[in-house]
Amino acid sequence: MNTSSRFAFAVHVLALLSRQEGVPLSSEMIAGSVNTNPALIRRLLTMLAEAGLTTSQLGAGGGALLAREPQAVTLLDVYRAVDEGQLFALHREAPNPACVVGRNIQHVLRDVIDDAQRAMETSLAARTLADVTADVVRNERRLARRRSG
Repeated sequence: MNTSSRFAFAVHVLALLSRQEGVPLSSEMIAGSVNTNPALIRRLLTMLAEAGLTTSQLGAGGGALLAREPQAVTLLDVYRAVDEGQLFALHREAPNPACVVGRNIQHVLRDVIDDAQRAMETSLAARTLADVTADVVRNERRLARRRSG
């Protein structure tokens, strides 16, 4: 029962690219910021490119770039680019139909999970990459004031 970190990594990558102001970043440089393997970053960049969120510049000094303006990228766009399926999953194996709970739990949970999925998607749709990047900058300023004060 793993929770995917692809969404968090993807938002991190896109926020990093948005701060570059059109200067491409290599997967190695991005991996250094995310603190992960460059191969994982390349796979993630492929997913983001397929969704139209990033592009790449080939050649010396090449690397990943944002394909759209940060304010035009919602966090729902990012989520859909890298995470397939529902936020929560139902049982892998059918529960015991001889049990009153086992017989009914999947139906009950499906409604709960669908509601949670809709709420999460609504929340992600209301936030953009520009919002995340602005929050990163605000947080860095707050930390700098704390260190100097």
